[in-house]
Amino acid sequence: MSCPDCDAPLVSFVVPADLREYAPTTTETLAICTQCLTLYPPTSNATPEATDFSRISDAFPTGEAAVPMAIVLGLLESLALNRSEIEQLIERVERAGADPLLLLDKLDRQGSVDPQWDVSRRRHQLQQFLTSG
Repeated sequence: MSCPDCDAPLVSFVVPADLREYAPTTTETLAICTQCLTLYPPTSNATPEATDFSRISDAFPTGEAAVPMAIVLGLLESLALNRSEIEQLIERVERAGADPLLLLDKLDRQGSVDPQWDVSRRRHQLQQFLTSG
């Protein structure tokens, strides 16, 4: 499965029921592009065992932090519209022991992603939201 926008590979993943309210759709599965970080409904069934977010970055969080972080990346295109969802998901990522700002730093430095939004600028804005909230 490849991204309809940039033709890069997609990573499909299961969205647990308690996270579906934060996702752009309420489907049981989503896919994230490994390059532009856009979220899509997948065309095939995803299983947690087959999900490999390391295809985006070796620094991608694992365990309970992985899916909320993937959704955050997909929502960062519109930080203003998705602020509440992003803040709540970031809390989950941090409670699971991962550092979302560190991941954004690494994504920016590794240069293998090319989202529609500026990674370093979004990281700065996200840090401001998190410290002011």
